[in-house]
Amino acid sequence: MTSTDVPRTAEAGRRETAQRLLDSAAMLSYDPATEVDWETPLDKNFHGASPEWSTLYGTSYWGEMSPEQQKELTRQEAASVASTGIWFEMILQQMVLRDFYAKDPTDPAFQWALTEIADECRHSIMFARGAAKLGAPPYRPRRLAVELGRVFKATASGEAAYAAILVAEEVLDVMQRDWMRDERVVPFVRTINNIHVVEESRHMKFARDETREQLEGAGPVRRRINALVIAIASYFIVSSMVNRDVYKNAGLDTARALREAKTNEHHKSMMRSSCAGLMEFLGSCGLLTRPALVFYKRANLI
Repeated sequence: MTSTDVPRTAEAGRRETAQRLLDSAAMLSYDPATEVDWETPLDKNFHGASPEWSTLYGTSYWGEMSPEQQKELTRQEAASVASTGIWFEMILQQMVLRDFYAKDPTDPAFQWALTEIADECRHSIMFARGAAKLGAPPYRPRRLAVELGRVFKATASGEAAYAAILVAEEVLDVMQRDWMRDERVVPFVRTINNIHVVEESRHMKFARDETREQLEGAGPVRRRINALVIAIASYFIVSSMVNRDVYKNAGLDTARALREAKTNEHHKSMMRSSCAGLMEFLGSCGLLTRPALVFYKRANLI
């Protein structure tokens, strides 16, 4: 094999993967406008998410709450996670568009990128309608996260972009796999979670492959810099998932709820266990450097 054969072989593999993803999307995709039951009024006898995923589950405050308060809190938390998902999906779409700008439109990878963007547009609308149906106000990340996200979406490229995309998708994927199977969760939210899990599995495959490919030939300095960038982005994504206002909107004492959530070892353990596979992947790519680990530990991802 000559030196010119290797890039052609890698490119052929990339095209084959993209074509498989396109074929999968053609066979199994959903239209949330028709698949989700938007008409049935919200049944407040259900949770919005599996209670074990609540930031207060296992705390003394959770034990003092009535079942109705617990359900309202999980509904507000689910709406906050959905709103954070919208925020990051908008960042994701812009990064992917920048990456494929003016590239070969006949390439299956180009067509898959547009397919992924179309998926994310539908997901964002689905999350927005879901949050509204849960009776939640618009939750937005804190100002610092919004402004850093503005910079990140305009500048991130290569492995920094795709690994950050992967972090957001994988953390949400594990949560939603639990929620979609949980009969305590309101049925329309379970449907939303199922749609997202099925379609995001293709996105995660693409993000993993792109991360590996972008890292091929990367020198140690670039790898260390981007490992830190990815970790910082991950910290802000994960720490923005549950807005502090969910406690007030659930009728709780915000100050006490924040204190107990901050020290909730059960929730920290849930987050760490959900990210075990992700951390293994980042480690295999050489992206778990010592400075990066500081941010992953702060986000309770490791």
